[in-house]
Amino acid sequence: MNTLTWIILTTLAGGVLSALAASLFAIKAKAAQIPMLVSYAVGALLGAAFIEVLPHAFRESDSIEATAATVLFGILAFFVLEKLVLWRHCHVEECEAHDPHLPPQHDHGRSGLMILIGDTFHNFVDGVLIAAAFMADTELGIVTAIAIIAHEVPQEVGDFLILLHSGYSRRAALFYNVLSSAAMVVGGVLAYLTLQVAQALVTPLLALAAASMLYVAVADLIPGLHRRPELAATAQQVVLIGLGITTIWLVGVWAHGH
Repeated sequence: MNTLTWIILTTLAGGVLSALAASLFAIKAKAAQIPMLVSYAVGALLGAAFIEVLPHAFRESDSIEATAATVLFGILAFFVLEKLVLWRHCHVEECEAHDPHLPPQHDHGRSGLMILIGDTFHNFVDGVLIAAAFMADTELGIVTAIAIIAHEVPQEVGDFLILLHSGYSRRAALFYNVLSSAAMVVGGVLAYLTLQVAQALVTPLLALAAASMLYVAVADLIPGLHRRPELAATAQQVVLIGLGITTIWLVGVWAHGH
């Protein structure tokens, strides 16, 4: 196979197929288990941001300060974007967020929108990285693709659960998750065609991806966990967050070892 064929096949497997597999896994979860799995998703998001995405962005960056500033800008941008989504919702119907006595069961799509945008950035960058590896060496490309696919599955499970938590139906969550993952194929093909230009975008895109992960975890998901203040529930949440972080770390150790 030629290089472009390798890139298309591996990005398709890494993006769309991993999203499908992760979503089908998450679909089997019962409704009562979703709050538990949201805790796991918090850990996976924090682990992906701090253990994988940010270190990679800093290593690739010509200026750590500029990359950190991009993360800061991204968090502020996602805050403004969420405000705009909330403002629109509050003009369509009575806004629960304005009434402290009515905690919403979900966030009307806000965290789901954030994670879809950030995940699209992240998948695009993954496609660029796979293409760059294949253009250097086919074996390196295969190893890189395997590592990225291994990272994608647990992350896509978390993303799917966040979409459910955000009020999307299971069918809509599956559709948008797969659509977002298709950005990996787009990134791979565009990188093959214009690799030099695409590589210049890797660091800022990674920084924005990390910003979205941090914002969703800290601003949208963690406050919801505080609605269960009991000691047993808190202990369970801490364990599940730790499990999410550990999953990302173990996958990273395996991937780097290969």
